[in-house]
Amino acid sequence: MQYRTDKQGNRLSVLGFGCMRLPQKGGKIDMEETEKELMAAYSEGINYFDTAYIYGGSEAAIGEIFQKNAIRDKVFIATKLPQYLITSRAGIDKYFNEQLSRLRTDYIDYYLMHHLTDIAMWEKLKKVGIIEWIEEKKKTGAIKNAGFSYHGNSDGFIRILEDYDWDICQVQYNYYDEHTQAGAAGVKAAYAKGVPVIIMEPLRGGKLVNLLPESAKKIMSESGRGWSPAAWSFRWLYDQPEVTVVLSGMNSMQMLEENIKTATDSGIGDLSDGDREVLEKVIEKIREKEKVGCTGCRYCMPCPKGVDIPGIFSAYNIMFTESFSQGRIQHAQTVGLTKEPSFASQCVGCGKCEKHCPQGIEIRRMLKEADKALRPLHYKIGLKIARKFMYRKTK
Repeated sequence: MQYRTDKQGNRLSVLGFGCMRLPQKGGKIDMEETEKELMAAYSEGINYFDTAYIYGGSEAAIGEIFQKNAIRDKVFIATKLPQYLITSRAGIDKYFNEQLSRLRTDYIDYYLMHHLTDIAMWEKLKKVGIIEWIEEKKKTGAIKNAGFSYHGNSDGFIRILEDYDWDICQVQYNYYDEHTQAGAAGVKAAYAKGVPVIIMEPLRGGKLVNLLPESAKKIMSESGRGWSPAAWSFRWLYDQPEVTVVLSGMNSMQMLEENIKTATDSGIGDLSDGDREVLEKVIEKIREKEKVGCTGCRYCMPCPKGVDIPGIFSAYNIMFTESFSQGRIQHAQTVGLTKEPSFASQCVGCGKCEKHCPQGIEIRRMLKEADKALRPLHYKIGLKIARKFMYRKTK
């Protein structure tokens, strides 16, 4: 196993164990299989384990297994504050203490603000005293490192990144999402500030394996590398010095063994120009199903009316490369749930964006088409309710 260091000099395994999808049996976590996999991961050098308050049963399972095997002080646990449930300082303490109890520990190695999509969510936490709370917990040793996980656009990510002296951050990032969500711009900005970057969804929830077009798989197999689609994805990430840990939700021994091998064999600078050309061709094959030829270059931005043009087009394309529901989820995370919405309906047709688009996209027309597909009536209603919940007043 290879390791990269955090700000404190801790050596973190480049492959982290994502514990959101632990093995199930009868609708519950299969503790026997989960213990087998977690301990196998530990024995092979994996020392970073990621969970969250809302990962049903995950914190309790980890706590029980690590206590039973007496390895709590030999691993790093990352878990997350459900910031979307917080309205007061007392609420922060309530959830944190519950998490300590579940994890059977008196400290958290990496405590992240969960699922921020906009700086407004961070500002809301600041109003209830989160910064003072973090500093207090750090002084007592209850929290070793503070960070945040993010699902918005790169501009919002950078604003949050620069607003506090973070110890770590977590973003969705892979060769297909290089220019969406926080993207390469966010990853590089974090690295420039010395903030370690934890990668989630390196395979887009398995879609860069299971939903790859056969033509894309053929390109990979004919490269002569002998790497699986999953290995290509991981190697692309391990090649980058900006990446500290790559999380994988490994729920089988076969998956665990393959990912460990890739993590052991991969490193910074290992990808050749030919390898990058292979992935570019793979991306082209995936994009053959896309509706809009947007590359995420952002030359069209900023929109004078606040429309997130590349974010909307990315979500629209996902509806056809993956599924309608996944596209709408992406749209909610990056467009619909920001404090100031950036919907396509805000477009006034000025045409400024089209003058700067290298791809010659009819942006105004495509925004209308995308908006119609992405925001059916039931979605609009659900989004309105979610926004009221997320941005309700704090005490």
